[in-house]
Amino acid sequence: MTINELLKTLKTGGQLANVYLILGQADYLQRRLKAGFKQVVPTEEQTMNFASYDMDTVPLAVALDDAMAAPFFGERRVVCIDNPQFLTGETKKQKVDHDIDSLQTYLGSPMPSTVLVFFAPYEKLDGRKKVSKQLKKVATTIEIGNFSERDVRQFVTSQLKQDGYSMAPAALNELIQRTDADLTLMMSELPKLELFALPEKTIDLDAVTGLVRQTLTQNVFDLVNRVLAKNTAGAVTLYRELLQAKEEPLRINAILQGQFRLLIQTKVLAKQGYSQGKLASILKVHPYRIKLALQSQRRFRLTDLNRAYLGLFRVEQQMKSSTMDPEMLFSLFMTQFAGQAA
Repeated sequence: MTINELLKTLKTGGQLANVYLILGQADYLQRRLKAGFKQVVPTEEQTMNFASYDMDTVPLAVALDDAMAAPFFGERRVVCIDNPQFLTGETKKQKVDHDIDSLQTYLGSPMPSTVLVFFAPYEKLDGRKKVSKQLKKVATTIEIGNFSERDVRQFVTSQLKQDGYSMAPAALNELIQRTDADLTLMMSELPKLELFALPEKTIDLDAVTGLVRQTLTQNVFDLVNRVLAKNTAGAVTLYRELLQAKEEPLRINAILQGQFRLLIQTKVLAKQGYSQGKLASILKVHPYRIKLALQSQRRFRLTDLNRAYLGLFRVEQQMKSSTMDPEMLFSLFMTQFAGQAA
């Protein structure tokens, strides 16, 4: 089942399964689906027949007790389980002890009148765990991981149409660029853009450029281009602006290194014939970032990418081991990099 099919089922009151697994890190879609599941319970019954439990703070046994109870003066009970880290391979110790055996027993015979929904904001579950295997076998799984740029465009356009708005193609392109095609970020920007577009209800390019800030990743992407173009003045100016915006120097440097590493990996693997989709899967990176990396890496030599990456590694070491001003360290890096022969 796809997410659109599930949303349609929730909206129209169609037949629901007894157990669902919502797997993926798209926060906007997690919230939208939870709201949809809540709406299948009549408003006057929601206090007694809808519940959401965070496994970071609540024992699993409490949620299972609720799931095994009959609906209170209603036909259906919906129980949501958030952050089920016990289904993953994460080693971080949980603050709460969970009765996994009881969950396996429940999955063997789910309560017919209960819809139990696991909201797992993870890339994947630990397939070696018996409980994870059992859940995947029993549950209807909806994966909401990295969406393609096309999918993101469709979601945003659909939401705008539902709200009675339209967006100019150039404005949508700019919104995608400024948010790195992050659906959650894009949807969080829409209310502001829609308010600004009243009463015409048409969102233009000026609205997006004026109201939507670029993400740090996108700013760093621009910084990467200035570095590789050996535009020392432009690179240092943008770096200074990021510092003035209270961005942490080590974080800026880490994202810079990550972007250069991605460009190197993309360039090497693209030469071996890997497609954009395959690259996104292998490198576990959002398809939109792979698209931008493919466009960028063609313009630059692998030797320059390697030199920049190693230079930034040295900057990180100096930041951690000295009291030198970060802007000065970056300026020295740019001077050395731009001064080296191609």
